[in-house]
Amino acid sequence: MDNPQNAIQTIGDGVGALWALAIAYSLSVVGAILLIIAGWVIAGLLERGIKASLGRLPGFDQTLRVFFAKAARYGVLVIVAVMVLGQFGVQTASILAAIGAVGLAIGLALQGTLQNIAAGVMLLVLRPIRIGEFIEVGAVKGTVEDIGLFATRLTTFDGIYVLAPNTKLWNEAVINYSRNP
Repeated sequence: MDNPQNAIQTIGDGVGALWALAIAYSLSVVGAILLIIAGWVIAGLLERGIKASLGRLPGFDQTLRVFFAKAARYGVLVIVAVMVLGQFGVQTASILAAIGAVGLAIGLALQGTLQNIAAGVMLLVLRPIRIGEFIEVGAVKGTVEDIGLFATRLTTFDGIYVLAPNTKLWNEAVINYSRNP
């Protein structure tokens, strides 16, 4: 059997190492909690700031205002999540690479949808058509009822509902019968 002094020394060393480990991780936990709180507050402030500043721009679309504000909020929250994981010693480079790969996969899967969103943004910003105008694009003809991020809602002379994808309205020539007197 070993010397009792050696056993006591080993237990004391183990308790000391355990205490140092608890202190080190408690500081990481406190730092992570502070990062989460600060990130949440900053994301909320940024979202409200973007909504307010874009709301002051005349003619800026409500849909785009909310979209940009939410995108900024979630972008900040993703950065905060990566920072919190880094606080615990997780290699963030591999996480960022995985996030990039997931973003690329989602982008490729939603390619047509993203084209519609991009076309919707261009329609809302450049305003080649406006709500209430009578337009013709290819075989689509009607009065613009709503311009969304994905599609534009039209009503024909006969009162028929038409939902045209924004890429069709953006990629083809638009005949606007209402724009000029």
